[in-house]
Order: sequence, then C-alpha cells, then structure tokens
Amino acid sequence: MSPVREERDPGLQPERTRLAWRRTTLSVTVAGVLAARTALAGGPSAGGVVVCALCAALWLALLVLAHTRMRDLAVPRPAALSPVTAGAAALCTVALAVCATVLVVV
Repeated sequence: MSPVREERDPGLQPERTRLAWRRTTLSVTVAGVLAARTALAGGPSAGGVVVCALCAALWLALLVLAHTRMRDLAVPRPAALSPVTAGAAALCTVALAVCATVLVVV
C-alpha cells in the first residue's frame, strides 16, 4: 500500500515571499534616503546630484519589479520567478548598494 501524499498548502510560502519583497523595498528605500541625505548634507555637488538621480532611478526600477512580483504572488498557484526578473532585481540591488556607497564616500 502506497503512502497517501498530502497536497502542499501553497498559502504560506507566497505570503512569506511577499513580505520579503516588502522588507527589501523598505530597506532599500531607507538606505537610499540616508545615503542621499549624507551626500547632500554639505551642499549639493554636481556628482552628488547625478549619483542621487541614478539611485532614484534604480530604486524606482526595483520598486516596479517588487510590486509586479508581489502582484504575481496574489494568485493561488503563483508562477516561478523568471530568471530575467531575478537578474534584474539582483542587478538593481547591487547597483543601488554601489551608488549608496559612492554617495557616502564622496
């Protein structure tokens, strides 16, 4: 007699993933604001403004990616994250970290 295989409840994993995306966007927002504040505290410079604008564009791209993924997770059986979206999110995160570092150092 074969064991009865229970169906996995998909309800909790998408919820945890949605919460992780929210935490990520919140932490990136806070880090970006603090880096911009630090960079512009002594008065705006041309380089500081350009890097702040780049940080804002990258933050917006990550926010759109995260919102799209959170919306995709709202269905009962969400599709897997595509490699393109995962790569874009990772690229935005790394680029934002580099921009924030440049803002703090400069």
